[in-house]
Amino acid sequence: MKNSIYFRIFIATALIVLLSFSLLGGLSTAISYRRMMADKRAMMISTLNETARYITTQHVHHAINLDDLDLNMWLTMTSGVTGFDLFITNASGVVESCSDKTIVNLGKLVPEGMINSVAINDGIVVLSTLGQIYPERRQVSGLPLMFTRNGEVHIFGYLFVSSDIAAFRQEWNNFFSAFILIALIVMVIAFITAFVAMKKQAEPLNEMAGAARRFARGEFNVRVNNQGRSDEIGQLTEAFNAMADSLESSEQQRRDFIANLSHELKTPMTVIGGFADGLLDGTIPQEDEKRYLGIISSETRRLSRLVRSMQEISMLKGAESPAQLDSSFDISEVVRLALLSLDGKIEERQLDIKAELPDEAILTRGDADSITQVVFNLIDNAIKFSSPGGLIEIDLWKNNTRAYVSITNKGETIPPDELPHIFERFHKADKSRSVNREGVGLGLYIVKMILDNHNEDIFVTSLNGETKFIFSLTIA
Repeated sequence: MKNSIYFRIFIATALIVLLSFSLLGGLSTAISYRRMMADKRAMMISTLNETARYITTQHVHHAINLDDLDLNMWLTMTSGVTGFDLFITNASGVVESCSDKTIVNLGKLVPEGMINSVAINDGIVVLSTLGQIYPERRQVSGLPLMFTRNGEVHIFGYLFVSSDIAAFRQEWNNFFSAFILIALIVMVIAFITAFVAMKKQAEPLNEMAGAARRFARGEFNVRVNNQGRSDEIGQLTEAFNAMADSLESSEQQRRDFIANLSHELKTPMTVIGGFADGLLDGTIPQEDEKRYLGIISSETRRLSRLVRSMQEISMLKGAESPAQLDSSFDISEVVRLALLSLDGKIEERQLDIKAELPDEAILTRGDADSITQVVFNLIDNAIKFSSPGGLIEIDLWKNNTRAYVSITNKGETIPPDELPHIFERFHKADKSRSVNREGVGLGLYIVKMILDNHNEDIFVTSLNGETKFIFSLTIA
């Protein structure tokens, strides 16, 4: 698991997400803390100004005392609403009234330095104990209480508002702890989801890796479960299974090829070896020696044809199609030359030839020698499987950019289930391979390979004793 690319991607992604989340969380936390502090200070200033305005108004209109019970109650009510502690001093800085006597003792004196600072910079927020008025440092803001009479400003006291930093920090710590807890839960859920998703993504790849290892051991029947996916992994799975089908088919063809080749080699070699031993040990009478030597010669030529066909197949597999398509030739002339070459076999089987060839030349693209072999093999095949004294029809015509060659013979009908396999290596409709001792079962396979190299098509039909092969060529 540790060597899995998905595991490494997951770890790298987790580290990046964790780092990004930490940086973003830290930045957000710092910004939130500063924002909350700023809001709290703004609220303190607002409370300070509103309370000072109320006290000043009451003092001017009603001449209230700073230690008035109603004023004390107003401070207590304001403290309850805002959460801040408030107290008022006289012009000398002595505490006259407060919102909570358990926090601020009446009669205590605010340091002269703080009084002067408030008088000059009203509304400033500082951290201070105000000369031991508070047991701990607090955020404190003050404002002079004053009114104007006859153009003169009179200060009759000072208002102070304070906030407990410890309480604020505890509140912030609680908020921060909840934030961290929620963030950790979200991250754990995200990591678990990502891990499960990546593991799910990796399952087909792991299955493919296992299947590939089994392919290496020769087990070509293994397939990967697609699970109906339509994403890239699903497409890869389909491509992998298609490759597996192709490998299995290729392996089956290889085995069939080896079996067929072994069969094709075994029969003539057995005949040659048996008759040669008979000639050497005198089992065969002297008067029959010539006949058996003829059989040996025939089987030797059969082996030579088989080897030559295998060499042709090897050369065709290595041929480059673009080079073959550069030249052109007259397909009519190719058909005529093939008929002349096979004239002896045609006469031997007393066959009639009906050739419908145009008088004018039909130039087609491709390698003339290769297409000559295609025509020769097809006509030779028609001769072999025609009934004695039968008819072979050869037609040549063109249609737009294509020329077509048709070769028809009268003989036995090829079974429908044999037609799809007619162009396979060593395929013969007669499984005993005894009908035609001259053939090696590679002629039509070579035809198909040549036409495939030329990007051309070939079709075969067989009905009521009439078998027809039609192949196409591109007009030059």
